[in-house]
Amino acid sequence: MGYIHLKVTAGAKKESWKKKSEDHFEVSVKEKAEKNFANSRILVLVAEYFKVPKNKVRIVNGHKHPSKLLIVEN
Repeated sequence: MGYIHLKVTAGAKKESWKKKSEDHFEVSVKEKAEKNFANSRILVLVAEYFKVPKNKVRIVNGHKHPSKLLIVEN
């Protein structure tokens, strides 16, 4: 698949997924940005969206930042 860019809103009231372009997305998750809860949920959502196992999705950059770069492997 390749790299995707996410702009994440943690601690939102509702989860949402918005595709901005081919590889840019805006994601809102209910989990707070504490103890890696939001990042774990993001990995699950990205894996479901691209229909790959969760272990094929990794955060490359932005572990502690709302803008993240992820890689999705085939």
